[in-house]
Amino acid sequence: MSDAGGAIGQLASGLGTALPALLVLVWLAVTAVLSLVGVGLLMVPGVLSALHALAGRERARLARHGPEVVAPEPPPTQLRLALVDPTTRRELRWLVRHATLGLLLGVLGALLPLVAVRDTAFPLVWKLAPADATATSIGFGTAESWPDAFAVTLLGVGWIAIILGLSPGMARLQGQPGRRLLAAGPDTDLSLRIAELTATRAAALDAHATELRRIERSLHDGTQNRLVTVTVLLGAARRQVARDPAGADELLERAQSAAEQALAELRTVSRSILPPVLADRGLAGALSGLAAECAVPCRTDVEAPERCAASVEATAYFVVAEALTNIAKHSGAGQAAVTVRARGGRLGLRIEDDGRGGADEDGGSGLTGIRRRVAAHDGTLRVTSPPGGPTTLEVDLPCGS
Repeated sequence: MSDAGGAIGQLASGLGTALPALLVLVWLAVTAVLSLVGVGLLMVPGVLSALHALAGRERARLARHGPEVVAPEPPPTQLRLALVDPTTRRELRWLVRHATLGLLLGVLGALLPLVAVRDTAFPLVWKLAPADATATSIGFGTAESWPDAFAVTLLGVGWIAIILGLSPGMARLQGQPGRRLLAAGPDTDLSLRIAELTATRAAALDAHATELRRIERSLHDGTQNRLVTVTVLLGAARRQVARDPAGADELLERAQSAAEQALAELRTVSRSILPPVLADRGLAGALSGLAAECAVPCRTDVEAPERCAASVEATAYFVVAEALTNIAKHSGAGQAAVTVRARGGRLGLRIEDDGRGGADEDGGSGLTGIRRRVAAHDGTLRVTSPPGGPTTLEVDLPCGS
């Protein structure tokens, strides 16, 4: 069922590029015709730019529903260069297929759930329909009795069976031309992408080392010192218990207090590694807890129907926690807002405040740490913080990494 639902979503999302593909194809045909009289030559750079931009959108869409489609080098927009450019030729072949077969499959993906619901639920509304109204969604038959109405329901069940059985294959068929024709060819220089992945790996290692140093520092400077105090106090109490029981009891109370503080610090450190609230309440509940504890009034709006990988949710939790801490300490804001959306295999975070703005990554605001944690998942961070505010942090993370 989940595979069919994801396939229907993928087919419907294909309309977002298939409809523009049809427009670009028509534009391209008009340009070709007008080029015979010379006027269309002026339109060539524009239509080629639109083609390349649309191909980039399709690569991003396919990456949200499966493996990344590695983009080739930016193709040219000049006519003479485009005529001999293999990337442009592949994009033109994709354009024709996506504007025809891809558009048809997208329309089917959007219509099939509607007709399935309509026919399945027909017995609930058939009494309210006009007497001569068509009973089925495909335009034939009239319902004059309850058996006729339930026969339409059987058609709706048939639509559901088609959705469950065929929609995954339809989604693959729709995406296949893009994955085959829009990916970088074997002769393409992938050094830029390799450099990006190398930088991402370095960021992940750096973030991991920074996290280990933070944990070690917390244990060494806090918990270890508390435990040393407990040991010293217990030794002193043991030596004093015979000659001064009252003094030994006071030392034991101090040792118990130090032990309780050490336990509390251990819990704090363990929660910072992977907050248990994420497993108990999910990302929405965990972020609601952060917002409730924030010194600045903060509202949350979380739409994440599917759980992401634990490491991704932990990173999202860390980003929001660090951002809200910065807002409370530095922004002078009166209110803040956290918005989370999980769609198409991506997790988007948006943290806003109405403070004074001017956030600086080099000013010790914690933004560098956030950027490293996000980069470790091959995500992106965008900070908008003009002087006078407001400040907005936008984070995009892959759900499955």
